[in-house]
Parts: sequence; structure tokens; C-alpha cells
Amino acid sequence: MKDQTDLFNDIDASEAPLRKGMKVKPVSGRHQAAQNPVSRDEVYEGWVRQLEASGRYRVLRQLAPRPIVRRAPAVTEKIAVIVDVETTGLDHSKDEVIELAIVAVTYTDDGRIGDVIDTYSSLREPSVPISPTITELTGITAEMVAGKSLNDDAVAAIVTQADLVIAHNARFDRPFCESLSPEFQHKAWACSFSEISWSELGFEGAKLGYLLGQLGWFHRGHRAVDDCLALLEVLATPVPDYPGNGFARLLEAASLSKYRIWAENSPFDLKDILKARGYRWSDGSDGRPRCWWTEVSENMRESELHFLRTEIYRRDVDVHVQRLTALDRFRRS
Repeated sequence: MKDQTDLFNDIDASEAPLRKGMKVKPVSGRHQAAQNPVSRDEVYEGWVRQLEASGRYRVLRQLAPRPIVRRAPAVTEKIAVIVDVETTGLDHSKDEVIELAIVAVTYTDDGRIGDVIDTYSSLREPSVPISPTITELTGITAEMVAGKSLNDDAVAAIVTQADLVIAHNARFDRPFCESLSPEFQHKAWACSFSEISWSELGFEGAKLGYLLGQLGWFHRGHRAVDDCLALLEVLATPVPDYPGNGFARLLEAASLSKYRIWAENSPFDLKDILKARGYRWSDGSDGRPRCWWTEVSENMRESELHFLRTEIYRRDVDVHVQRLTALDRFRRS
């Protein structure tokens, strides 16, 4: 068949002309571009364009991490650190971190992301076993972490400079990070999973893999530094048909206060109503009230208080309300 190419052959980059109007001529029985040589990546991109132009295919490209540019931030720039942890499980009270990754990046207040200026990544040997499930999920084995530990000084150095800490599930990551270094305890945190309405931006889900896929990428997931670099690109990429990028929206969300409302002494028989409305249970640890609670934005505070007084307490009561900023949010509850 004329002009047929086997995509699974180990081709030479000179076998396919890709630039529109490029002339080719046979040389030693093979085709070679008459002018500028064609790289292997250009060959692949040409195939991708042809496949996607048919309307029948969508090709994902492997995400290429940004280079590290070690420099001080400019006067108009701030520093954000993207963090991710792999752990032995989900319970902050008994599980431990087995890998920590941090990517420091410059940004401006209008949501423009600059350079990656530093990174840190290390495995850590826990005092509890790594289960087969965790190994299957992360690829991290007991042999890999044996004898490994974090460099506390290196972690502190990179986190100290941060104006903002970002995680894709900050409610999970922040307590684990705070157990590793006190530097994390005094920083503003933002959650790219819960504080950006990805569905409003046309995405089908908020998981990192979904976001990458819809933007046309794939990456090696579930290793901490790879996930940090992937999240950086998701936040930095302009969203089709929507103004700006995800990072600008995250900055806006992080600047707003939220309110934690505690439904103390609420009737037991109405707990299912609270749970269905999104309230969570606090067991009273760390000095917090032992009751159901929720977090709402400032514009929803009064309506939530009205709900409690009319549907739960059915009388006018003083409700315990706690104002939270990015410095307080996502701590262990």
C-alpha cells in the first residue's frame, strides 16, 4: 500500500517529511529531507497531527518536567512550594511518610508561574511496615527505603522561603508534612484539589490523572516528585475556553477566609441530616470540640447558621464559628 507507515517500527527520523511543502529526495535507498534535517520528535509530532486531524484519535504526550533554574526571585515574584508525600497509609495518627518531594517555583500575584528554582526528593524508612498494597500503589518497597532518612536542614531551607505551600490534597498532606518539619506549620497552604472548581473549567474530575489526561498529557504517577512536577504544569497551563489558569484561581481561593462551624450539642437523631449536608465528625482530639462540623465560605456563613438554628436546634442559639485563613486550613481535624 502506498504511503503506509508502520508506527511500531523503530524508524529513522529521516523517513517521514513533516513540514508542509518539504521536498524529499531518495538517498542511498532512503528518503532524506532536502533541507533542514528532521528530528525523531518531529516525525512523531507529524504522526500525532495526522491522527488528531482525522477526528478519530486523541494522543497523549508524555509530560516533560521543567528545568531547574537556580536563582533568587525577582522583586515582583514570590515563591510557592508544591509538596507531595507517599505514606504507609491514610491515618495521620499511626501511618508514616515514606517519601517526600518538594518543588519550589516563582510566581506573581496575577497567577503567572515562573521558574522552578529548587527541588527536594527523598525516601524515608518508617518504623511501621510498608504493606503490599502501598508497594503496589507507589512502587516503593521496604528494601528501597532501608536506611534512608530526610535531610531536615535541606527541607527547612526550601520550605522557609515559601510564601505558599500547595498540595493536591492538602487535608491529607499537611498533617504528614507538619509531622516531618515545623517549618510547614507556619505557612499558608492551598489545596489544588478542593479549592479549584475543576468542573466549572470543563474537567471531568479533579484527580491529577484526569486533569493531565484532559490537557493531553500522561506521566509516571504515584511517585512524589513526578506528581509535584505534573501538578505544576496543570496549574500553569491556560484552560481552554476559560480565562487564565488554575493557579490564578487557586491564589484567589487561598486569599479568602473560610469559616468552620461547629454544631455542638446537636440532637443525635439529626446526625444523618448533618452528615448528608457535608458535616464531618470531630472526636474531640487536640482540644477541638467533640461534635459535627463543616467549613463554608464567607458568603455562605449566614445561610449555614440559619440552617442550624432552624433545622437542627430549632431555636436561636450561639453557634461556635471559627475563622480560618490559609495559615489555618487543612490542619488535622
